[in-house]
Amino acid sequence: MSLAERVGVLEQQAGNNDATVDLLRQVNMLKEEVTSLRSQVEELNHSLGQLKDNSRAQFLDMDQRLEELEGGGAAPRPAAAVGSGAPSTTPAKPVAERAPSVHGDAGTLAMGADEREAYETAFNALKNGEYAESARLFHSFLGHYPEGVYAPNALYWLGESYYVTQNYKLAVTQFKTLLDRYPTHDKAPGALLKVGLAQQGQGDEGAAERTLTEVTTRFAGSDAARIATDRLGAIQLGRLR
Repeated sequence: MSLAERVGVLEQQAGNNDATVDLLRQVNMLKEEVTSLRSQVEELNHSLGQLKDNSRAQFLDMDQRLEELEGGGAAPRPAAAVGSGAPSTTPAKPVAERAPSVHGDAGTLAMGADEREAYETAFNALKNGEYAESARLFHSFLGHYPEGVYAPNALYWLGESYYVTQNYKLAVTQFKTLLDRYPTHDKAPGALLKVGLAQQGQGDEGAAERTLTEVTTRFAGSDAARIATDRLGAIQLGRLR
């Protein structure tokens, strides 16, 4: 080859390398955007779930009040047992009611309040972003009502209080307790999903991938399974970086 031809080949190779580097940079940017969008979707799904739970709670509370009025002040009907197939509720304060206030020691409050009020107090702390406070209140609630109607939900939200503050080990413990004790509860799919996400947060992607795969098979068709599928895709994309 002539000198000019050799120079031309080298220039072509340099141009190809530059194009490859630019393409890889664009791919990495797209991966980061996809991961960010999936995280936002997960947060939106979480908020939507809370709104659905609040709506169910308000409807059931109104239905219970109507029954009491029609029955001349009869005792409210008992809540459905866990695993019965009836939807579990995360009771939020109805609009017409005054939200409970926290005064003094959280443990003392839990002992002096009935189960529902103690639960609502802890849940309101979580909604207000007071994660350390909500963790203390849910822990106190479970100490006083370990077999209560709202115990499964309290376990889930206690795990969530730890999860959002990146206390992943404690979060996994609560979510797994919920799964062991109430495997058919409607919080079970979300709990197993959060176990996988917490494992990923701990940097154990192997365990996270196994758990997320279990979500997709054990709770196929659920919102948790769809989020797990997305997160599995993100993990696989991450390996290509």
